[in-house]
Amino acid sequence: MRSSWFNKLSLIFGHRIRHNWFLLCLISIVALVVIIGSSSSSLREFDSIGPPRFPNVYTNYRKLKEQAVVDYFDLRFLASGSNPRQKELSLCGKEKENYVPCYNLTANLKAGFKDGEEFDRHCELFRNEDRCLVRPPKEYKIPLRWPAGRDVIWSGNVKITKDDFLSSGSMTKRMMLLEENQIAFHNDDGLIFDGVKDYARQLAESIGLGSDSDFLQAGVQTVLDIGCGFGSFGAHLVSLKLMPICIAAYEVTGSQVQLALERGLPAMLGNFSSRQLPYPSLSFDMVHCAQCGIDWDGKDGMFIIEVDRLLKPGGYFVLTSPATKPQGSLLATKKGNMLTPVEDFTQRICWSLLDQQDDTLIWQKTADAHCYEARKQGLPLCQDEHESQSYYRPLVKCISGAHSKRWAPIRNRSNGVQYGEFYEEREYWKSALRNYWSLLTPLIFSDHPKRPGDEDPLPPYNMVRNVMDMNAFYGGFNAALLDGKKSAWVMNVVPIGSPNTLPLILDQGFAGVLHDWCEPFPTYPRTYDMLHGSGLLSLLSSEKCSMMDLFLEMDRILRPEAWVILSDNVGAIEMARTHATQIRWEARVIDPQNGSDQRLLVCQKPFLRK
Repeated sequence: MRSSWFNKLSLIFGHRIRHNWFLLCLISIVALVVIIGSSSSSLREFDSIGPPRFPNVYTNYRKLKEQAVVDYFDLRFLASGSNPRQKELSLCGKEKENYVPCYNLTANLKAGFKDGEEFDRHCELFRNEDRCLVRPPKEYKIPLRWPAGRDVIWSGNVKITKDDFLSSGSMTKRMMLLEENQIAFHNDDGLIFDGVKDYARQLAESIGLGSDSDFLQAGVQTVLDIGCGFGSFGAHLVSLKLMPICIAAYEVTGSQVQLALERGLPAMLGNFSSRQLPYPSLSFDMVHCAQCGIDWDGKDGMFIIEVDRLLKPGGYFVLTSPATKPQGSLLATKKGNMLTPVEDFTQRICWSLLDQQDDTLIWQKTADAHCYEARKQGLPLCQDEHESQSYYRPLVKCISGAHSKRWAPIRNRSNGVQYGEFYEEREYWKSALRNYWSLLTPLIFSDHPKRPGDEDPLPPYNMVRNVMDMNAFYGGFNAALLDGKKSAWVMNVVPIGSPNTLPLILDQGFAGVLHDWCEPFPTYPRTYDMLHGSGLLSLLSSEKCSMMDLFLEMDRILRPEAWVILSDNVGAIEMARTHATQIRWEARVIDPQNGSDQRLLVCQKPFLRK
């Protein structure tokens, strides 16, 4: 369908506009860009490494030059006989408002998966259906700013009903409904039996610390929270400057992951009933499970072996489980001098039981790799082939990481990575982030006002909370956000097929994961405020996956009015802008004016309602 501007031209010149006329227009546009550039040659929108010469780079000059670039691309599409907006995709039906690909219990059962595998992620069974845009529910509202959004969320933004609350038992002890359309979370309400703060303090004392504020000093920074409930423990850890990552299995309603992300807390879908989690060995300082629903004595201890694989040397496994667990299980009470099955098994993998209070047990993984060789009996050490990228590989019954160069006790770890290439990247991203915020600030507060009402502080520190770096390299973008004191956390994604820098990212205390971008990301719709990708399109150009499917997936996981920043060569950006217009994003191409073929594409997802 042709644009109104094109229809006007057709009425004047006829339906077949001469090619020379387009050529003349193209020359005029290019000339306009040259004239503008020469008249303001001292202004540069992107500096190299040093601080920006002009803090506020978004000016009338930039708008005019940017519009010229947009018009240039539009004329190229028109000259080729196509219209960049003629194939806008339609909205999906109401049944897909909370659509999560790769989690289809019916299809998994038909395919023969059982014994818990039917609840796993099976993208091999996923088939692309009619392409459409996942729309928000009718009651959806833009989340509150951080940190208010941590404690109060809109009930219409998550798939959970009032009946779910009333029948939830202990859930209602930690949550309450306000005015029928909000859910409030109480920071100090009960997580199991005591308040969250008391619970964290007890954990700290059990491992020999004075208080939970000493976790960082003891080397505990990254915590894998399995079955995180509604994020109360994770929210408290965030206040202590720790990095908790919630993982939980896919749930149709009342999803723990969806609620945690809605609160601005790091989370993703994941379980290890049959396959490893997409993290390398020696990734976390602590693994926490509070009534997470895992049968730890199942599959001959394979689940505990996976926890051992994920724990760093000297790391802790915290297990809180109700006292009503039947005798004979892993958590059975000790009788006389006999060891329970769990105590026997953990000793065989060089764990020590540090403390047991009420229903909470705390083990510590050995910090001495020679412990495995000194055992009289125990599991074998994994071979090298098991130490490669752990991307949903089958669970293994061997000890991982014992020969790794990354074997370093958490209490003896140095505070930083001494890699020159990493620091060079970090300085680059500090500069790039300043420019990003200079571009986004006026867009948010003038061209695209994201919040009506009260004026917001500049730049918008608290409007972008959940960020994903789709091609994270060494995590430099994450580091720049922290250095810039932005109130954001980053899911650092290392694409499969690129150098595996995830261990380095995790060792810095950041959240991260391996992912194949030919597949959907394991999260719910509308869970991120910003997606960032530098070089991602070029990286994926050799893959046998659809770029349109990638953009549809990006649209699915973006919140309404959220942002996308893509940096790549001009050809990749031109293609990306085509896809962006098809999924109804507002897209702007930015020329960094540094003599390279690199371009920046800044997009905003609109708030679409049917």
